[in-house]
Amino acid sequence: MMKKMSMSTSKTSLVLFLCQIISALDVPLDLSQPPTITQQSPKDYIVDPRENIVIQCEAKGKPPPSFSWTRNGTHFDIDKDAQVTMKPNSGTLVINIMNGGKAEAYEGVYQCTARNERGAAVSNNIVIRPSRSPLWTKEKLEPNHVREGDSLVLHCRPPVGLPPPIIFWMDNAFQRLPQSERVSQGLNGDLYFSNVQPEDTREDYICYARFNHTQTIQQKQPISVKVFSMDSLNDTIAANLSDTDIYGAKPVTERQPVLLTPTGSTSTKVELRGNVLLLECIAAGLPTPVIRWIKEGGELPANRTFFENFKKTLKIIDVSEADSGNYKCIARNALGSVHHVISVTVKAAPYWITAPRNLVLSPGEDGTLICRANGSPKPSISWLANGVPIAIAPEDPSRKVDGDTIIFSHVQERSSAVYQCNASNEYGYLLANAFVNVLAEPPRILTPANKLYQVIADSPALLDCAYFGSPKPEIEWFKGVKGSILRGNEYVFHDNGTLEIPVAQKSNAGTYTCVARNELGKIQNEVQLEIKDPTMIIKQPEYKVIQRYGQVSFECIIKHDSTLLPTVTWLKDNDELPDDERFLVGKDNLTIMNVTDKDDGTYTCIVNTTLDSVSASAVLTVVAAPPTPAIIYARPNPPFDLELTGQLERSIDLSWIPGDENNSPITSFVVEFEDALHEPGVWRYQTEVPGTQTMAQLKLSPYVNYSFRVIAVNRIGRSQPSEPSEQYLTKSASPDENPANVQGIGSEPDNLVITWEPLKGFQSNGPGLQYKVSWRQKDVDDEWTSVIVANVSKYIVSGTPTFVPYEVKVQALNDLGYAPEPSEVIGHSGEDLPMVAPGNVQVHVINSTLAKVHWDPVPLKSVRGHLQGYKVYYWKVQSLSRRSRRHIEKKILTFRGNKTFGMLPGLEPYSSYKLNVRVVNGKGEGPASPDKVFKTPEGVPSSPSFLKITNPTLDSLTLEWGSPTHPNGVLTSYTLKFQPINNTHELGPLVEIRIPANESSLILKNLNYSTRYKFYFNAQTSVGSGSQITEEAVTIMDEAMASRQVDIATQGWFIGLMCAVALLILILLIVCFIRRNKGGKYPVKEKEDAHADPEIQPMKEDDGTFGEYSDAEDHKPLKKGSRTPSDRTVKKEDSDDSLVDYGEGVNGQFNEDGSFIGQYSGKKEKEPAEGNESSEAPSPVNAMNSFV
Repeated sequence: MMKKMSMSTSKTSLVLFLCQIISALDVPLDLSQPPTITQQSPKDYIVDPRENIVIQCEAKGKPPPSFSWTRNGTHFDIDKDAQVTMKPNSGTLVINIMNGGKAEAYEGVYQCTARNERGAAVSNNIVIRPSRSPLWTKEKLEPNHVREGDSLVLHCRPPVGLPPPIIFWMDNAFQRLPQSERVSQGLNGDLYFSNVQPEDTREDYICYARFNHTQTIQQKQPISVKVFSMDSLNDTIAANLSDTDIYGAKPVTERQPVLLTPTGSTSTKVELRGNVLLLECIAAGLPTPVIRWIKEGGELPANRTFFENFKKTLKIIDVSEADSGNYKCIARNALGSVHHVISVTVKAAPYWITAPRNLVLSPGEDGTLICRANGSPKPSISWLANGVPIAIAPEDPSRKVDGDTIIFSHVQERSSAVYQCNASNEYGYLLANAFVNVLAEPPRILTPANKLYQVIADSPALLDCAYFGSPKPEIEWFKGVKGSILRGNEYVFHDNGTLEIPVAQKSNAGTYTCVARNELGKIQNEVQLEIKDPTMIIKQPEYKVIQRYGQVSFECIIKHDSTLLPTVTWLKDNDELPDDERFLVGKDNLTIMNVTDKDDGTYTCIVNTTLDSVSASAVLTVVAAPPTPAIIYARPNPPFDLELTGQLERSIDLSWIPGDENNSPITSFVVEFEDALHEPGVWRYQTEVPGTQTMAQLKLSPYVNYSFRVIAVNRIGRSQPSEPSEQYLTKSASPDENPANVQGIGSEPDNLVITWEPLKGFQSNGPGLQYKVSWRQKDVDDEWTSVIVANVSKYIVSGTPTFVPYEVKVQALNDLGYAPEPSEVIGHSGEDLPMVAPGNVQVHVINSTLAKVHWDPVPLKSVRGHLQGYKVYYWKVQSLSRRSRRHIEKKILTFRGNKTFGMLPGLEPYSSYKLNVRVVNGKGEGPASPDKVFKTPEGVPSSPSFLKITNPTLDSLTLEWGSPTHPNGVLTSYTLKFQPINNTHELGPLVEIRIPANESSLILKNLNYSTRYKFYFNAQTSVGSGSQITEEAVTIMDEAMASRQVDIATQGWFIGLMCAVALLILILLIVCFIRRNKGGKYPVKEKEDAHADPEIQPMKEDDGTFGEYSDAEDHKPLKKGSRTPSDRTVKKEDSDDSLVDYGEGVNGQFNEDGSFIGQYSGKKEKEPAEGNESSEAPSPVNAMNSFV
């Protein structure tokens, strides 16, 4: 079994082509042009009253524009307000609130104007409002006493803020109250109980209101709920009744549903197009009612309908006018049901049908600006010229206003201006700037000269010729320098100047000349096209059956263009080859030695060049070694004697004679076909029939020259193909199917690229295969626009609005007619970079190494594409403790989707940081929000960089130390602890000394002579103490005493005394030996030994000795005679009480706020023992247990 696949090179060329498209309407930046607003703040701009207000206004133009502002419709003179400044070379205003300004004083409607000698562009009306988070009004809350099974509503009634707060219910322990089908929070923030239960009794139902803009949370007074159970009441009644009395009917009465909200049987709701529609029904009842939603006279919209809050809330996203209607909620339990009808009306703020686009004209040309918008109610259209209503603007004889269209005739250079179109209704407005730029410019070609294009034969070739000129140049292509102009169906000429050769052949190679001309001049550019031979595998790997422990080899011999360098890669089951020396990869083969069962699988040879890729696969089957004598199992012999009968237009009968099955029964026959008309030499799968069948009825397609062959299959594998049958040519017909995988995806903001998978040759059903490409803008009453193209795989629609939905369809046709009507797909025109930066960026510092950043989502309309997420750029500006700047390394965190917050880990304590946030769509990143500065608090410092002990005397030592490598704050002091260590290694009393932070040495006096001391040293900030460093040192011995101790060993009396002691010990040993021998002669002694009580047997020296517990890892004795180095410095590795001896290998610690700071801390020393409470140094295990 073998399969072959090839990577198409057309997709790679298409990507290159799409990246090179340049709109002819884009004016190069070196030419005169009116201003264009490139960035502005949102229309409804809610600001934090504690921070500076930044109102953005950026524009481009030639010459560079100047900026002015209006506030509440009058000129805003920023020079007269010391709190207001304008950024250099920009129109962005910065209102200084942090230095005394009041945000409330700057509420109002602001508008920016960018002006140069060719016109004036204006921004939207930007409404500035400071956010508000008022306190909860004081109120006395009475406890709620409720009978079990009754309904209950706990009212929240939060304070009115700007923007409105987010409501949630919690208890005194700041834990969210559990919600269910029985207990849930409504859209208004109230807490609804369909029926109360005894477990609902509690005194801490607390409603919280979170105001995101100011990062504050307001709390309502706790509400108490007491649920009275009927069980206790029934018990009391039962105790006073006789056994014959009937009592204890159902303690809780079941009730049919009653709506708690909304009230009544009907209500109305108005929502705006594009918003989220939220409808709510909450019901009381016992058992708890279940909510169901329906739309009267229609279905709930698929893919846009969601149920929330246990189906009590119906959520429909991106509503349109079609979603208007009556929505019914039905609450049902076992006792009945109740319903409520909500009449929904969808209105619409204005939205663009055709937004005005910049117009570049040459003197004397004509043109139009079109401004079409829709809404409910229908918006009114008004025009302005350079920010002034067109009715009172200076006259321009070349201009005529006709409703939503301005018609220009015979324009002159003075006609250059910026026009504003305002579409408004009671729900909002749209404002668009579009300039008319009158230029007389000869053609320019923007594509680099002599650019080289390389493509594989039979693939599309796309030759770029980006241009600009006014009037718009005409583009012509020539083959060669002096060749004739290119025309005909074998070429596709795109509006942006690109020449496409759909199927490039060797004959298409050479030099191509692009000529751009208008009445002011002509320019040409040459590009080179090289056609490369495709890479082919001429000897493919073949199916192999190998016995276990044998050797197998797969071949992969290739043929490629001599100018391309191929690389060959082998895969096993679409993964890398095992890392095993049994696999040997040669130049054109793969050999597997000593084959095992795990080598069974599919092996693929992949050949890659810079322009194409091909691959071929084969299966390896590993079988057990046959017994002796072996039965030979093999693949079957190929079938033979193929015969065609029963020829019809769409079917034919094929029969054959099977070959030898070779001891393994044939399980199936595979029929393949060749289309000699369209794909000669390529065999494709037709059908498969059981091994007991020797005939098949085959379905045929029109306009195919068929040949058939048959392959037999058994358990071992596939046979060789049979000899081909005779050929059979079917008649032509119109296509039966349309292209698959139709897509509409824009590559630039002003185009729509419609692509599809072309039909295979045998699917064309006849000669002259073409495609009818149709498109129209969705949700707009437009007719279909259609074009018929050659047998290609794409068509580019230019001049589309940015990122709007389109309905697209592609229909196949040939010389005999059309295929069936194709289905429509939804596509989008090209994305553009987002226009608006995220606003209200807030940073909440959680601890010294972690911060949380919040931001407001940008309006979806300003994204101008598919929202992919947000990127947070943040970087350290400087360390607050060192005041030294360093190389700024920006870090980037990406948050997918419409997320509005994220965590920033790994921050350094006591440092100053900056960050900004950008929105990301498929085109790229939008503008950055203003840099936000935040600071991390202090942390605990690292250990001092060193501790050195010098100058030992009889009663003093000198200590020197270095400041911590990472102070993580302002050092407040050092702490020195020390204690003596006696000859039995016991620790003496601990002495603690606090040292000022500016000291780096200390002389310790009044110490004991000839005494070893252990020192513990650490640094402190205002947060706490850092990790400590330890050292040991010894004061020197008294010289006279030392000499006496040495001389005693040489005195004669001492030598005599030692000899006498040795003699006495020898005599005692002899006496003991004699007494033991005498004791063995008494028989009573033998009886006592025979009947000795095991309980009073003497302990063996090995077993009975009870010494002190000692852990060699936790407490190693000091070595006698250990010496300090000549410089009197005790090194860490020489210390008997070193970190190594204690086995402290923990790299991570937790700081005072619980965050993990292992990356900043080193190994930690043992805590010192207090006084002489223990003769054993504390082990790391004991220390950890005491910590816990």
